[in-house]
Amino acid sequence: MRQLWRSMPLRLALVLVVLFGTVSLLSLAASYAVTRAAFEQSMRDDLAQDLAGFRAAPSAGAVALLVQAESEETDPDRLVLSYVTRTGRIYGNGAVARDDEGFHIISLEEGRAQLDGEYLALSERLHGGRLTIARSRAEIEALQPVFLNILWISLLPTVLIALSGGLILARRSQRHVEVIRAALERLTGGELGARVERGPRWSDDLSRIGDAVNVMAGAQERNVETLRQVSSDIAHDLKTPVQRVSLQLEALADVVGDRGGAAELVAQTRGEVAGISAVFSSLLQLSQVENGTLKAQFSPVDLAELCRTMVEIYEPTAAERKQVLSFCGPDNVVVSGEKNLLGQLVANLLENALNHTGEGAVIDLSLTEEAGIVTLMVTDNGLGIPETEHTKVTQRLYRLDQSRNTPGNGLGLSLVDGVARLHGAKLSFEDAAPGLRVLVRFET
Repeated sequence: MRQLWRSMPLRLALVLVVLFGTVSLLSLAASYAVTRAAFEQSMRDDLAQDLAGFRAAPSAGAVALLVQAESEETDPDRLVLSYVTRTGRIYGNGAVARDDEGFHIISLEEGRAQLDGEYLALSERLHGGRLTIARSRAEIEALQPVFLNILWISLLPTVLIALSGGLILARRSQRHVEVIRAALERLTGGELGARVERGPRWSDDLSRIGDAVNVMAGAQERNVETLRQVSSDIAHDLKTPVQRVSLQLEALADVVGDRGGAAELVAQTRGEVAGISAVFSSLLQLSQVENGTLKAQFSPVDLAELCRTMVEIYEPTAAERKQVLSFCGPDNVVVSGEKNLLGQLVANLLENALNHTGEGAVIDLSLTEEAGIVTLMVTDNGLGIPETEHTKVTQRLYRLDQSRNTPGNGLGLSLVDGVARLHGAKLSFEDAAPGLRVLVRFET
């Protein structure tokens, strides 16, 4: 709801409501002022006409009789007639009095005192006396609540309709924006095939943004594929020369024998060439995994048995480094995949944990199965990986240790990520506090 209230469609609806309310308020206020003025003018005209009728009386007595006769048929709350003769006698249904607060109309009926409400009055001296005619302003004062009711009746439905329409548009816009955000999030996470799937009711501006995101994603995917292909081609073209150099170094080692410094130099060179060959082999294997051609070789694989085998293989290495390596999991967990690639995945995770934790480290390999999800987890108590690096360590040739002092070529986790994607699994990292927890989730 917080996002809806901050969305642009709802804000535009609120602006339109405020604008419409302001215009309606001003127009109704102007109408009220004009109508009130017209009512007052009409009342003044009626008073002048009434006063003119009494002027036609020939004498004060005639005026008094007319006033008295008409006042008996008139409600003083609506019309007050008062004629004060020279002698001070009052005829009619009311009298005008004055005090420090102003003029007041006093009823002449028995049991009634001052009349409530406001009156509009005209007074004139006639035949030695004073004739006063006053009409109640109740009708004019009744205009204000009427116009206020009109204002609420006109504004309230408009506000409700506008806000409802704004909420509907905001929810629809939010769904469309969420589709774009999800696609961008998947692209950021490395899923280069992610695209914005537009629906039939998308607005033109969001459609253009979605198309732009798709064009950008397509260009990025092509660039990455080109880069991968170039690296694979280089690895393939250089693999044979590197193997030849390795064979020549073996021959040179036989010739040199145990001749001190020369033999040591040859041994170091052979080690470097072996590292180069391992990088090329990993690049070629990664390219083969990413092509997806190995899916045709998928078959049921007992992942639990595979994990136990890998732990047995790496236990001697862990023991030499005074590290503890263990496995915990059920006896039989079957997933569909390529056995050698899954073995490479587990091996790379274990090597990564062994190489990046110190002496006395504890490394646990576990396997769980719940609700159709198989989770392979490798946990260590080493230094771990900063959360900001989690999305980078699966990049090709990326090394967390920029000094390159630790063993490895920066392709181990790239290959793990590629194998996981090939098997429809998801690779993720968590802080083990201390250490690192690597999770691979398979859907069975």
